[in-house]
Amino acid sequence: MQSAHPSHPLIDPQPPLRETLAAAARFWEPRRILYNLVLTAIVALWVVASWPHFRPALTWSSLPPMTVLALLANVCYTAVYIVDLPMQLSVFRSSWLSRRFTLWLVGTLFAVLLENYWIADEIYPFVQ
Repeated sequence: MQSAHPSHPLIDPQPPLRETLAAAARFWEPRRILYNLVLTAIVALWVVASWPHFRPALTWSSLPPMTVLALLANVCYTAVYIVDLPMQLSVFRSSWLSRRFTLWLVGTLFAVLLENYWIADEIYPFVQ
């Protein structure tokens, strides 16, 4: 007996939403650690490369704003789920799964660009 909804050869069967969320988390969350390490390394390079200039800025009172900026970077990272989940639930799922590392790389490079801009233009000039 045939099923009421014949499968189309070009359409992948839809995985359950819970499975899709788990697959997204398994891919993205380990890469979040590398993302944070890359952004931390950029800050460290800025501080080391211009240590005498940044030394007065590293105070206890600068810790809360730096923490907020780190949290915002992670909120921005979480935006990847807005792209990943619909792509996993689409007909492009199989090709998407093999290409989403490209999204991670482009997003990380964009975050590095924003971080360098923020440090060079918004923080560096105001450090006395």
